[in-house]
Amino acid sequence: MADDPYKALGLNRNATQDEIKKAYRKIAKTDHPDLNPDPAAHERFKAASSAYDLLKDPEQRARFDKGEIDSQGQEQAQRHYYREYAEQGDNPYRQSHGFEDFSDVFSDLFGQRAQARRGGGAGGGGAGAGGARSFDMRGPDQRFTLEIDFMTAARGGSTRITMPDGSVLEVKIPEGAHDGQVIRLRGKGGPGMGEGEPGDALLTLIVAEDPEWKRDGDDVETTLPITIDQAVLGGKVEAQTIDGPVMLTIPRGASSGRKLRLKGRGLKGAGGKRGDQHVALKIVMPPKVDDELARFMEEWRQSHAYDPRRGK
Repeated sequence: MADDPYKALGLNRNATQDEIKKAYRKIAKTDHPDLNPDPAAHERFKAASSAYDLLKDPEQRARFDKGEIDSQGQEQAQRHYYREYAEQGDNPYRQSHGFEDFSDVFSDLFGQRAQARRGGGAGGGGAGAGGARSFDMRGPDQRFTLEIDFMTAARGGSTRITMPDGSVLEVKIPEGAHDGQVIRLRGKGGPGMGEGEPGDALLTLIVAEDPEWKRDGDDVETTLPITIDQAVLGGKVEAQTIDGPVMLTIPRGASSGRKLRLKGRGLKGAGGKRGDQHVALKIVMPPKVDDELARFMEEWRQSHAYDPRRGK
């Protein structure tokens, strides 16, 4: 990742959180490895993903802006920390005990424990030719961002992703997945040291916006177009749900904007309980108002005129 995550997204430090999200999505749509095989595009996507992972959290972003963490999200090292600590009191690792740098400290702290796990003694085979002892350390976790479409998030499923090393993984998306949810892929992160296990890959999900579906927690909302006669007379109309089409009863005299509830047709939430689906009705005029319809409405208006703006 670039040292400046804002630059990786093509933004300045005054960018809003919404601008950060839009910039990342724009890069993902052009440079994702599954869409663009160009190695340069792959590098741009990696940098943008790391940058977005850092900046999407306002608190973490504020810490970076203050210089408390670096572009990798790691705590900034304090200058002279080890030397100052080593000179305090009876600390056994101060310079007078012969430890001149960190390598000796790490060797002592980790080497003996690694040697003990292997059953070695003070003169065992855990030491190298120079007397340095190896140590085991778990690999670092690696963070990535994965964008999925609304229906994949709603129904669950699987998607294939390309890792930085070129490997392709099948990722299972849980039913009812939400924006910002993290999926852990155990053992797919950075390599460990010595006999240490690899870290994990952490995928932060971004659920793409869908023009036909709005989400509010575990509830969803859709718009259902109906004809004039269906609004006046009522009837049954096919409506789309997450689980597929259902027949929805339109009440007689329905108005545009009226919402009908389909209980339990929303998204799966905590504990397995599903939310509801709210269907907003929208009256749509016919493609052409013919003479017959015009005459009928003129006659009807003469004796049935009303003003909806006055609530009558």
